[in-house]
Parts: sequence; C-alpha cells; structure tokens
Amino acid sequence: WLWNQDIEPSSDYGDFKAGLYRYIDPAFEAYFLDRQATARIRLDEIRWGGVRQDGIPPLRNPKMIAAEEAEYLEDDNVVFGITVNGDARAYPKRILAWHEMFTDTIGGTPIAGVYCTLCGTVIPYRTEWNGKSFTLGTSGFLYRSNKLMNERATQTLWSTERGEPVLGPLVDKGIRLAFESVVTTTWGEWKRRNPGTTVLALNTGYQRDYGEGAAYRDYFGDDELMFNTPFSDQRLAHKREGLALRFAGAPKQQLAIDTEYLRSNPVYTNRIGQQEFIVLTDVTGANRVYDPETVTFIRYDGRDKATDSTGGNWTVSEESLVSDSGQTLQRLPYHRAFWFGWHAAFPQTELVK
Repeated sequence: WLWNQDIEPSSDYGDFKAGLYRYIDPAFEAYFLDRQATARIRLDEIRWGGVRQDGIPPLRNPKMIAAEEAEYLEDDNVVFGITVNGDARAYPKRILAWHEMFTDTIGGTPIAGVYCTLCGTVIPYRTEWNGKSFTLGTSGFLYRSNKLMNERATQTLWSTERGEPVLGPLVDKGIRLAFESVVTTTWGEWKRRNPGTTVLALNTGYQRDYGEGAAYRDYFGDDELMFNTPFSDQRLAHKREGLALRFAGAPKQQLAIDTEYLRSNPVYTNRIGQQEFIVLTDVTGANRVYDPETVTFIRYDGRDKATDSTGGNWTVSEESLVSDSGQTLQRLPYHRAFWFGWHAAFPQTELVK
C-alpha cells in the first residue's frame, strides 16, 4: 500500500537508513549517507536482502575449462551461454546461482554477468563506458525484488535491469552500460552448437552444493515471492519466464514475450520502436534474437537452419544469421526474466503471450 502512495520522505531519511544499516555492515553506510538528493528510485523501496556487501561472493575471473573436461555436467543441465567476438562460454546455473555475479573478459571485452536469482535474470554487462571502467559487485540490497549492484570505487548503487546508477555520485552522468545477449539452454545443446566452448570449472574456490537444482530449490519450486513488490499483475504467473527485450534506440519501450508462447511459435517477428527483430526458438526452448533487416523468415528447423520467403537458407549461430550467399544478420541483445521481476522494473512493458 505505502509503495503505491505518492509520499515524499523526510529530508533525513537517507541518513536514517545509513545509520541503521551500518550496524549490519559498515560498508552499507556509504550507500545512503548524504546521498538522498541523488536517489532516482524510492529510498523506502530499497530494502536489505539478507547478506552483507559481496556476502554472496562474485566469481572474479573464474577458472574456465574445455567442454571435454567438464565431466561434472550432464547434458540436461541448464547453462547460460554467452558469446562475444567468437569467444563462447557457458556458465552453469547450478554454479552461478550460488554467486549471482561473475566478472570476466570474454572475447577481449570486460564483462560483469549479473544473475538476479530472485527475478530470474542473467544480464552480461560491458563494464567499460566512454573509456571508463567500473568494478561491480553485490550491494546486499534489493529494489522491487531486483538485485542492486554496487560500484566499488564510489559505492554507487546500480539497477540490475537497467544497467545504470540509481543512488550515489555516478547518478545523472549519462551512464548506461551496454549488455550482451545470453542464451538459456542445456549443456548438451550448447556444446553441440559450440564445440570450442569453455565452461566454468567446478573448483571455484568456495564450498557450495553445486548439484543441479540445489541452489534456491524451494524458491524456484513454487510461485511464491521472497520479497514483495508494489505491483501484482496476473497476466502470467510470477515466475513464468519471459524473453525480455529493450533496445537503446527506444529507451521508453519494453517487451516481454512468454517463452511458452515462443515454443509454439518458433519463428516470431515484431518491432520495438524502429527496430524490427526476429526470435528463433530451438528444440530445447532456447531463444535467439536477430535483426532481420529486409529479410522475411518463414521456417526454422529448431537446430541450425532457417529459411526465408525466397527459399534461401540461413545458418543460425550465436552472433549472427548467415545466408548461403554470405549475407550476415546480426544478433540483438536479449535475456530472460521472471514475469514479476521484469514487470516490477518496467511496469509499462508490453506483453505477448
């Protein structure tokens, strides 16, 4: 009820939060002290998630191994696949769920892969912006059940879904991190498509139960929320996965597409703003999004080949669609999210189901 009221907090509310939360972790004080004027989200909606700063430890430059060395993985295990400049890497859900973030260099590009387990979202952000490099971590706080990151040098809080500062000295600097695509698929299908892939080693330096499905077993097993949000939208179940789409050219428009709908419609086309896109959904239910330019696609075999309206054949890869004649259509950024988490971050989002 309170979060749906237009209430202006007292002028010392930020300092109150700083004084309160420093008793949990002294590092928390810097998030709020003398920073109320910089807030771009409601301070009363910033709530503690139950851990200290980096209490869920990010994997910093984690060890990667070749696919044939990953004997701990079964073919049906869920992985998050990321490819940058031809460098294909797999991050198993069974490991990443215990750490919720990794920092790595993929294809020569510094990346922070942020996994908000509560809202079902993995987003690989480029951590360089206008020549500046940012070191991101886990703040310990949430906004509408979405993980808030922190930037180490200034202790600025960042939105996970938006990739931009929301509280602290980096606010209003025009910073918005670009992000890469991520494919949610099975280990067997990922390594078939990407035989040269590397994958996280099981030896992370931490002691966790990295068995498939062990992390957040109860939370993922039902539709109940651990942290409530101001909204309740029943068009989809809370934790129903949607393909989440937003493009830099249309910052005020967002779209969620029910992944079960995409399973039934493996060739799906639409547009956001001026950007047309096509979603190809393979036999495992994994989605890949591309810019079709002027090409109309009519079929997809669910594996490696798509067909256009002229009968032309296209090879489906992680970073592009390539025709038999050599034409290339580029991938567009995308990820998945639980419906409630995406809707909480973007209440005006459109939904296709």
